Amino acid sequence: MPRETLTRDQIVRAAVELLDSDGIEGLSMRQLGGRLGSAATSVYWHVQSKENLVVLASDAVWEEIDLPDLDETDWRGAATVMAEGMYAMILRHPWLVSAMSTHLVYGPGKARHDDHLLGVFETAGFTAREADNATKVVFTFVLGTAVGAASEAAWKARLVRGGGDETEQLQETVARMTEIAMRFPRLRAHSEGWAADDQGRTAERDLDFGLRTILGGLQARLDACR
Repeated sequence: MPRETLTRDQIVRAAVELLDSDGIEGLSMRQLGGRLGSAATSVYWHVQSKENLVVLASDAVWEEIDLPDLDETDWRGAATVMAEGMYAMILRHPWLVSAMSTHLVYGPGKARHDDHLLGVFETAGFTAREADNATKVVFTFVLGTAVGAASEAAWKARLVRGGGDETEQLQETVARMTEIAMRFPRLRAHSEGWAADDQGRTAERDLDFGLRTILGGLQARLDACR
């Protein structure tokens, strides 16, 4: 694709697809140019650098999160929808966790999400400062909950790319974790419920429990202030 017909949006979309399949370590301008039918120099001309492209791709995926209508949804329902949307988005793009730990990711996509989440809490009746604190609490919780699942997804993707046996490796990992946990009484009791095929449901339960706890606490604070 010639430089004059190649656009930044096309490059970013292709970069997201490449990051999804190969991770940050697999992103290269040459490979991206090959996908687009263009030279690496043309890609550089539009995005300046690989580091900047990672930032652009990281910001773009935030656009995937649906923003609930605040006139039709109560604030706790809206906050839950956005939190679940963020969690699902991170699992679709597990490389985002690594990108956000090494890059300053902030652009129209992330700002769109943050602005609406602030609106959720301000509509509920929180002050501007309280709304800012609430968004940070929810964001930090969802990101922290998603890290484990995203890391596992990224690990599985690397294993597949390397030709490894995913099932065998997962069983070995769980067995090793269980062996370590057996040395400690509380972990030993909890390890009895560990199952390699139950991690996704466990993470979803953790997300649901945490959100209900956080939003319930915020509701109590709001009621007390009133």
